[in-house]
Amino acid sequence: MKPLLRVVLIVDALVLLGFGVLFLLTPWASLYDALQLVQAQPALIGQAFGVVLFGFAWLALRGVFDGALTATVGRTAGHVNWIAGVLMLVWLIGLHKPQLTGFGQLVAGAVGVCLIVIGLGGARLAGKVKLRDKALAAEAAAQQREARLAASSRRDEPVVYAKPGFPHVKTAPVAVPVEPVAPATAQTYAAPVAPVVTPHATTVQAAEAETAGQARQSARDEAADAQRPPLRG
Repeated sequence: MKPLLRVVLIVDALVLLGFGVLFLLTPWASLYDALQLVQAQPALIGQAFGVVLFGFAWLALRGVFDGALTATVGRTAGHVNWIAGVLMLVWLIGLHKPQLTGFGQLVAGAVGVCLIVIGLGGARLAGKVKLRDKALAAEAAAQQREARLAASSRRDEPVVYAKPGFPHVKTAPVAVPVEPVAPATAQTYAAPVAPVVTPHATTVQAAEAETAGQARQSARDEAADAQRPPLRG
């Protein structure tokens, strides 16, 4: 819709520029006589109206290139155009003023009809574009609202911080110098290991040794007595 509305605005701008130039040339009487048109009196009013039409043409061109103004300018220009067309037809057909020849009336009537068609078409297109822009704006606002709600819900959730992972670093092995072992040239003697003797064990061993010594002494005495021959008298 918007590209078509821009085309209508370009047509409006060209029409407004044409009429603006025509009214700026109001003092040129021979041109108006050749076109069978009535000059505005005084000429200053015609030229001032021409400047106003130049301003409307500039607004129409601005709406073509500025997307934010396209619908507003198109709607305003459309209403102005069809109202101007209706006024032209009322004065020409109903009041028969100004007094024009046949060709002049034909041209003026065609211009009035053209203004009505272009104006109504531009206003209708501008209304549709305006509604579409409002729908898009409402959809964008709804998406932004949903995004804000989602962001607020994520902020309410507990935050779990993950432990930073450190990459596994491989360290080079440390070289330990090994001293050469000289071959054994002499016999190696192991040092005697003294038995660990507790005080209680020492007492028991001493008692057993004393008892064994007394038993051996008794056995030797008995053996000596048994081998001694009896005395003869």
